[in-house]
Amino acid sequence: MPRLVVEADGGSRGNPGPAGYGAVVLDPETGETLAECAEYIGVATNNVAEYRGLIAGLKAARELDAEAAVEVRMDSKLVVEQMSGRWKIKHPDMKPLAAEAAAVLPRGRVTYEWIPRERNRHADRLANEAMDAGRDGRQWEPSASAAALDASAARTLATPPPSGPPGDAAAGAAAVRAALAASPAAAGASAATAAATAPATAGPASAVLPAPAAEGVPAPAEGAPAAGAPKAGRGWGPADLGPPSTLVLLRHGETALTPQKRFSGSGGSDPELSAAGRRQAYAVAEALAARGTVQTVVSSPLRRCRETAQAVADRLGLRVTVEEGLREVDFGAWEGLTFGEVQQRYPDDLQAWLDSPKAAPTGGGESFAAATRRISAARDRLLAAHRGRTVLLVTHVTPVKILVRLALGAPPESLFRMELAAASLSAVAYYGDGNASVRLLNDTSHLR
Repeated sequence: MPRLVVEADGGSRGNPGPAGYGAVVLDPETGETLAECAEYIGVATNNVAEYRGLIAGLKAARELDAEAAVEVRMDSKLVVEQMSGRWKIKHPDMKPLAAEAAAVLPRGRVTYEWIPRERNRHADRLANEAMDAGRDGRQWEPSASAAALDASAARTLATPPPSGPPGDAAAGAAAVRAALAASPAAAGASAATAAATAPATAGPASAVLPAPAAEGVPAPAEGAPAAGAPKAGRGWGPADLGPPSTLVLLRHGETALTPQKRFSGSGGSDPELSAAGRRQAYAVAEALAARGTVQTVVSSPLRRCRETAQAVADRLGLRVTVEEGLREVDFGAWEGLTFGEVQQRYPDDLQAWLDSPKAAPTGGGESFAAATRRISAARDRLLAAHRGRTVLLVTHVTPVKILVRLALGAPPESLFRMELAAASLSAVAYYGDGNASVRLLNDTSHLR
């Protein structure tokens, strides 16, 4: 079943006083904004404005997908508890609003979660924009809103349920909270167990890439409980989690386009490795052979990846499996161009692409939002097929960045803030409770 997240808020300057609401619908996989709504509603109380925001958010979600399951997040404890059925609705003004909210979507498809106000900045900003508009004698206009920009840096990405696929940091955190809540020793152990799952410090590939599955769970970080110490709670002990599944992420070696920094996706010329790229492939093959941990080699279907993967597989005595979902983004009309050339020819399209993961490159390319769905599905297939194993994925810049972003729970704009050299190694370990740990990023020590 498709899923959506609604964040809603309302406010009143006077309580009662001039009031407005705001609501935003988010994609739970990418955290991107799918819809915004806000309205000045005249004189009302905070609670009335909050309920109006909830109703507007639910209706916006229904318009996007009437069959979706919706997770509502609000910083109003009153609304969350009343709509969850845990608190009675006594105030006569609230009863019809609660009934209207309950009627928007079937009750079984809507869940409610209270969040702190600082996590509800987007909806809060929309509500304040609506009240500002009412003060000026006008209605809120989406084109004038800056709420999404203000909230993007602070927002925690929409949270999948703990039972969802591994690899998304938010899902892992939810599973951890559930495990700790079930443990009598949860309060005293939370800090130590968090330290135990911290990512390892990046270094040479021979020191950081995970050991084979038989060696079990990584050693605790500094400050974690010593060996033999009581377990922090269900879901944390090695016997419960078992060995992680590890994806070692190898960007392909250089092609003729790489040093020129030209867009080279899945819609272009499919170049072969250059002489430098072949040397890089042999170097990384030697490094991985020395470590001896890779058990399976999987490649993007594009030629530069298959050539890199084959060099590694030949050295390790393995065969190469092709996974279509690991291909690079299709950059459309930008294929073969430099960033500067795209900026000159398609400035508006380039700016839209930089501003929103939903924007696609000129000429029918693939957006980062679409690529995230594709790559997430490929990740899930690979983890299901190779539980507890170490798998080398030979792929491209965008798939590596997306897998790292999802593991960290970072916002979509983080894709523009990572550097990945040709033939660099990264690694992510995925645990049975949904947690993911980024173990390595952009390691090129094998090329020096």
